[in-house]
Amino acid sequence: MDFDAVADELYALRPEEFTAARSSAVAAARTAGDRELAERIGALRKPSLAAWASNLLVRSRPGDVEPLLRLGEGLRHAHHALDRTQLRELSRQQHALIRALSAQARQLAAEAGHPIGEGVQREVENTLHAVLADPEAAEAWASGRLTKPLSAAVGFPAVAQSAVAQSAVTDSAGTQRRPSAATAPSRADREAGERQRRRLAQARREAEAADRELRALKDEAAAAGRAAEEATQQVDRLQRRVTELTEELARTREEHQQARFAERSARERARTADRRVREADRKATTTAAQLERLTASGDR
Repeated sequence: MDFDAVADELYALRPEEFTAARSSAVAAARTAGDRELAERIGALRKPSLAAWASNLLVRSRPGDVEPLLRLGEGLRHAHHALDRTQLRELSRQQHALIRALSAQARQLAAEAGHPIGEGVQREVENTLHAVLADPEAAEAWASGRLTKPLSAAVGFPAVAQSAVAQSAVTDSAGTQRRPSAATAPSRADREAGERQRRRLAQARREAEAADRELRALKDEAAAAGRAAEEATQQVDRLQRRVTELTEELARTREEHQQARFAERSARERARTADRRVREADRKATTTAAQLERLTASGDR
């Protein structure tokens, strides 16, 4: 029984399933005689809804983890180098990527049966901001085992403004002075910056692709919803028609039974009348014969 495997399994569960599964894992470890493992498993905390949604995003969208981590590295490097151009570009990427990932987390949570509100979604977004600002937060998020949302101690938009102010010093007369040669980046720094810019350009393309995919999935979900509504309406219409036909069939069957009864009655009356006609005919024949005999006898 492996602790990491158990932890991964527990934090992949829905929040309401966590506690019972943890107790079961603790009992299994104790049964196996591994008391230390049982204690470690028992110390695992149930994640909040925002932490669960963040873990769900990491586990369901592993391809989105690396772009965010690379973007965080680029932002921290640009902040350290006071590269205002890079900071502005990365800041734009930051907002687009966080919006896309936050929307994905909300959609995944809803699909898993736990829709999240605006407050929880803000906690997910704060966690993503912390991932960009803090490498330790990034490592914790990428593990998919958060128990509570993270918060960033430093906001990169504010950092960008600070970098701009420091990299373009203005004198009292309002003229701008260039940074001194002592603060100019070295060739190695420039090459590192260029490599970082290429990586971040790739991250931006991936973020844009993720955003496009998200929009396409939303459109697909909306179309599926409309199709489902139309299908429901069609089912309702057909059900009403079935009810009408069932009632009409019942009426027709009743009318058919009444018609058959009327037919049998009419046939019986016809047979009775026919019998009476035959009897009357025989009687008339007999009477005529008697009359003829009497007439013949009188003539003699």
